[in-house]
Amino acid sequence: MSNRNSQANKQAARERMRAERERQAKKDKIRRQLIVGTSIVAVLGIAAGIGVAVTKMNSSNGSDSASAAGWQSGPKKKKFVAPANTSGKNGTDIIIGKKDAKKTVEVFEDPRCPVCATFEQSTGEKVRKEMEDGKYKLSFTIGTFIDDGIPGTGSKNALSALGAAVNVSPEAFLDYKKALFSPDNHPSEQDDAFGKDSRLIKIAQEVPALKDNASFKKALKNGTYDPWALKMSAKFKGVKDISGTPSFKLNGTKMLAPGGDPRTPITTPEQFDYAYKKADKK
Repeated sequence: MSNRNSQANKQAARERMRAERERQAKKDKIRRQLIVGTSIVAVLGIAAGIGVAVTKMNSSNGSDSASAAGWQSGPKKKKFVAPANTSGKNGTDIIIGKKDAKKTVEVFEDPRCPVCATFEQSTGEKVRKEMEDGKYKLSFTIGTFIDDGIPGTGSKNALSALGAAVNVSPEAFLDYKKALFSPDNHPSEQDDAFGKDSRLIKIAQEVPALKDNASFKKALKNGTYDPWALKMSAKFKGVKDISGTPSFKLNGTKMLAPGGDPRTPITTPEQFDYAYKKADKK
């Protein structure tokens, strides 16, 4: 083989390797953009589809297949019901805490969000204790944009279940949310496990107020709070300055992790304290 041909073959091999690296880099970039809390494009682009989500069909037996298919089967006439212990337009304000607390921490989450699970596991108990001590109220706005990006129905279905939980009590809502985000129960974002009613009912058995609770189970199986879940999802979509989950505001001021990058999620007690103090000074 001539030196010229040998050099040409080597050059061609290098070009093939370079092209393969570029293709892999593009795949990795797309995967990173789906990580919640790290990509403005992922949230704002995906969230645009929240408003077109549809409610699941009424199923007398509440089977998992009927539950999953119902969210995708087209609009169904179902009476809108806002859960008890909610307020505001369409009952989409979930505000928990002492009435005389002068400050409010707004919490923005998606049930399928892995970073939200990390935050709950590391910092959730601290935030709840400070709320119970009267340092601030907690206001929850929950989105379902991961369903559109992955895709699936787990975020919507879990949000409907959270509606059934808050209908029981604010404490049941907090306990159930904690259980959903626990290491043993929270699936990877690629796994649409929360799309199954049976999975959500099983997790509810860990919450004393929901264990063997017939009204909770019936509401989940019948999709009682599905229309409410879509209203809540639409509310999340309308918050223009939220670029990822989990995100937080203090009395309307965005809470930012050290460094000030809105794309950096708050996941630790130290980051939360820093962000709280910075926002409190404004």
